[in-house]
Amino acid sequence: MANEFQFKSTFFLGFFLFLLFCVAPTPVYAQEKAFIGPMPQETWEQRAIDGNIKISRWFDRAAEWVDLFVSGKRVTTRRNETNVRIENSSIYKEGEGYRNSTAFNLNLRLPNVEEYWSLKFTSYDEEAEKRTSESAQYRQRPREQNYGATVGFFRKLGNIRTAFQPRIDLGNPLKVSHTMTLDTTADITPTAQMFPKIELFANSDTGTGVFEQLNFGIALNQVYSLSLVNQSKYEDKNHLFQVAQGFAFNRRVMKDAAISYSVFFNSDNQTTYHLASYSVGTTWSHMIYDRILDYNVSPHVDFALEHNFTGRFGLNFNVNLQF
Repeated sequence: MANEFQFKSTFFLGFFLFLLFCVAPTPVYAQEKAFIGPMPQETWEQRAIDGNIKISRWFDRAAEWVDLFVSGKRVTTRRNETNVRIENSSIYKEGEGYRNSTAFNLNLRLPNVEEYWSLKFTSYDEEAEKRTSESAQYRQRPREQNYGATVGFFRKLGNIRTAFQPRIDLGNPLKVSHTMTLDTTADITPTAQMFPKIELFANSDTGTGVFEQLNFGIALNQVYSLSLVNQSKYEDKNHLFQVAQGFAFNRRVMKDAAISYSVFFNSDNQTTYHLASYSVGTTWSHMIYDRILDYNVSPHVDFALEHNFTGRFGLNFNVNLQF
């Protein structure tokens, strides 16, 4: 564990130093210097932003080259939305200690090949993670390293969004999973929305299953809002039925920062249907640079049946870097 943590720390330090020192500032011609005077020295912050922009443009150019190579010609002027996201999660839980994990998500879009088609390379199963109760609250454990590729086919049927996403896990042996999703957004009142979703999935580990979601979002005013979460998942192979319910009271602190206070309840049917755990916590979210760097911190207290509903403190710290 110590060697793994040291490796990850060295990786991120080296990557940061690359952005800090290896991205050269834009040259200014001598005659321009004589006219406008000496240019102010760039800060490390500006170097980091410029470095992110240059790397993002490199990914965009590479994706566009693949797009045109496969399609043979340009058939649309729609902007290529290829992006890369690196996520680092640090999790501390009382009684279990500290754990750290790093994941990446490469979302390759090829608009000239197919307008509603996408290809993702990730170090974890993104769709399977969205079906867990942790997707609505706090991560209890690091992401399982599960490298693979997902092909996404998207269509819109009226107000309903549909997606079919087969995935290949690059393990030994190779594994294949499939996900079919239908979801929409419905306005209940001018300040309240409903987010129904149903998802059919199949994989070799849990067999077939269904995920259902009926969430609500209510804007109380320009600062405060309320989120209601209702979701369930059934896995046929394990005969496992799980339900997550809760609410979060959100407050917008600044233009790019918010804080939320939440309570969640988790139930399952092993061996009979019962309350498995509940948690109380708060989350601070801050977008440092839009579409570049953000983080969130979530201290929480969990009460689980396996610990006789004795409270255990936990702390999650997530940093997300996007290109």
